[in-house]
Amino acid sequence: MKNITVIGSGTMGNGIAHTFAQNGFNVSLVDINESALQKALQTISTNLDRQIKKGAIEESAKAATLANIKTFTNINEGAATAELVVEAATENRDIKLKLFKQLSEICKDNAILASNTSSISITEIAAVTTNPGNVIGMHFMNPVPVMKLIEVIRGYATTDTVTNTIIDLSRQLGKEPVEVNDYPGFVANRILMPMINEAIYTLFEGVAGVYEIDTVMKLGMAHPMGPLQLADFIGLDVCLAILKVLHAGFGNSKYAPCPLLVNMVTAGHLGVKTGSGFYTYTPGSKDLVVAPKFV
Repeated sequence: MKNITVIGSGTMGNGIAHTFAQNGFNVSLVDINESALQKALQTISTNLDRQIKKGAIEESAKAATLANIKTFTNINEGAATAELVVEAATENRDIKLKLFKQLSEICKDNAILASNTSSISITEIAAVTTNPGNVIGMHFMNPVPVMKLIEVIRGYATTDTVTNTIIDLSRQLGKEPVEVNDYPGFVANRILMPMINEAIYTLFEGVAGVYEIDTVMKLGMAHPMGPLQLADFIGLDVCLAILKVLHAGFGNSKYAPCPLLVNMVTAGHLGVKTGSGFYTYTPGSKDLVVAPKFV
């Protein structure tokens, strides 16, 4: 396997493209927006510079990595020769189903179609394709070039051959693959999102403030980042979308999103990406400025 197509050039998509390209794969990065593609290339270049500064890679590796990436705004051109497609579009069920139906028609019969979804059913995604056995979940963690975990999610029809291929490929990327079955939220978000939601409820009910909640979890539970700051980093809209999937999938009230989270997303306070969430941020940066007050 040499030719990889990544659909979506946002935070996850450009990180996935970076990781494959740095490990010698030919990467076709596809997005409908040309300016988004150029922004992705700049992000990859900046992240490679950071790796060079830390001594993780040589200067020559940057040029080689960037040379391995080609960009496309036309999905037919970008996916035509792919042996593996990794979809990293927005976490929206209808968009993903439409994309996978289209990819099934474009790609070679033996191409593996993987989704980076963090919560949406792989079985449901596979059902719209002509070869459900070749569809699998490949859930990378953010930031992709740094984080070691890949959740490998088997749909109901995913074959052993495809699963083993993705596990082997993950190890080629220097990652640690963990195989899980296809249930809402898989493992990572089934455990993480209720914790984040409970932290938001703790704030909403006036038990403690933003700083205090995050400090308890960092210093008391040895978490590298507090749950409210982590929610900002993930994106509050993404957290809300995942909680809705969990709530609908299990029908259990413990997954019901906190009203404060719903209101913040409705108001457009989505975390780092908008500069304001549970914390405020320097424009264009993940640097904290100050925790706002909540009443």
